[in-house]
Amino acid sequence: MTTTPEIRTPLPQPGAPARGPALRTLRTVAVPAQLALVVCLFTGVPVPEAVVLGGKMLLLVLLTAEAYVWLRLRRLGLSRRQAFARLVPERVRRYVAHEARILTSLVRWVVRRPHGVGEADAVFPHARDQAAMMYGLTFVCVAETVALSFLLARWPVAHAVLLVVDVYTVLFVLGMHAAAVTRPHVLAGDVLRVRQAAHVDLRIPLAQIAAFRRETRFTHEKKDGELNLPIGSQTSLTLELTEPVNAPKLLGAPHLVRVIRLHADDPKSLYDAVTWARTAPTAHDAD
Repeated sequence: MTTTPEIRTPLPQPGAPARGPALRTLRTVAVPAQLALVVCLFTGVPVPEAVVLGGKMLLLVLLTAEAYVWLRLRRLGLSRRQAFARLVPERVRRYVAHEARILTSLVRWVVRRPHGVGEADAVFPHARDQAAMMYGLTFVCVAETVALSFLLARWPVAHAVLLVVDVYTVLFVLGMHAAAVTRPHVLAGDVLRVRQAAHVDLRIPLAQIAAFRRETRFTHEKKDGELNLPIGSQTSLTLELTEPVNAPKLLGAPHLVRVIRLHADDPKSLYDAVTWARTAPTAHDAD
């Protein structure tokens, strides 16, 4: 199994300098201090000028240190992507990449350009049964945004902060559904690509499938070695693999699974296509 190019992280080259204790300590101090300062300024809490100046200087020192490490990595021959991988923690990279995929999915949804279907033999949508729930949740988020706008009209700073948060929440909810719409399951050659929203994207060779069956479930218990990908609280297909594969969690934690339960708008079509692809005679067999 391989991951998609979007979420694949190149391994750093050996010998390149990692983030040292000085830079880690500087980040540990500077980032929370900047966040606290921003919160105080937005909420109107009086902050002495000396503290504001100190915060600016601390931020300048942090940015200078980051730029120095970046240039040093580049001089050692690392590409921009490799240098970025060494400079930014993996969990941060994965989280930012996930958010970027969510927002990009909104654009793909509008222009009707599904992701990863260019060389597909067959495409299997799976977002239909969650549409009503996602639209309802979006409506609730919009209603909350409007209500808070009226309630916080007398506090412009709090109103502005929560407005940004609420608008992003609406976009995030729509983006989650858009990701499911624009990232269908894909059968290409001898590989089945199983996906859910913007955080699960697995390529499973058909030869690695031990059993594949139609099985509708509405309850899913968390068990070691199993991955449940429900849509609208249901799964309709079950994959059993010959050996465990890694289905990493959102922030990169490994998760070895041998059973994958998924859903498709037309589970029969997906089942028939995979079954035919697994049993169809190859050109070598025909000879």
